[in-house]
Amino acid sequence: MIGNTVIKLENVDVYQQKHLVLTNVNLQIDKGEFVFLIGQTGSGKSSLLKIIYGDLHISSGEGHAGGYDLKKLTDKDVPFLRRKLGIVFQDFQLLTDRTVEENLRFVMHATGWKDKNLIADRIKDVLEKVGLRSKIKKMPHELSGGEQQRVVIARALLNDPEIILADEPTGNLDPDTSEEIMLLLKEISRSGTAVLMATHDYQLIRTFPSRIIKCENGKVLEDAKIV
Repeated sequence: MIGNTVIKLENVDVYQQKHLVLTNVNLQIDKGEFVFLIGQTGSGKSSLLKIIYGDLHISSGEGHAGGYDLKKLTDKDVPFLRRKLGIVFQDFQLLTDRTVEENLRFVMHATGWKDKNLIADRIKDVLEKVGLRSKIKKMPHELSGGEQQRVVIARALLNDPEIILADEPTGNLDPDTSEEIMLLLKEISRSGTAVLMATHDYQLIRTFPSRIIKCENGKVLEDAKIV
């Protein structure tokens, strides 16, 4: 990968099983960029994200993400690729029987952290970044939806990723909370971590204008506009 580019796809065809979803995809995202990903349900947004985080394989074209060649990616490489990518989904996927701290520690153990002191420091650091330092001992059910999504974003930041892939991160949140999460994601992008956010919420896009990528009719439009 050259310079500041964290994701680059060239002439990539995206298949789900044997069904061609997107054709001839060209895409580049650089360090610290904030990019919206839009398109109707079934237009290929999720498939595009899956290509980037190694859930779908590239059969034609070239692709790089987080320093990995996506075409040569093996099953063994996938966990290492995902350390370079923070992934945020709309359904928080927190472990409901563990505290905020234990949720984060679980991910750190799973991604190879060993030193207890380093783990403790990093957990405090990411919770500070998302404004939840005081909630470290809380259970997920004791948090609001917005707070749970902040924990998910903290979890995505643990391994200091080059880019965060956020799939409808505000989909289950009310408008005010959605704006808070957007402000947080924008702040993260300004600190140097790129953010690619799939969303249906055009009001958010109008409030926080940024570059837009659109999946439409089997194509990816790199600099789209919303009406």
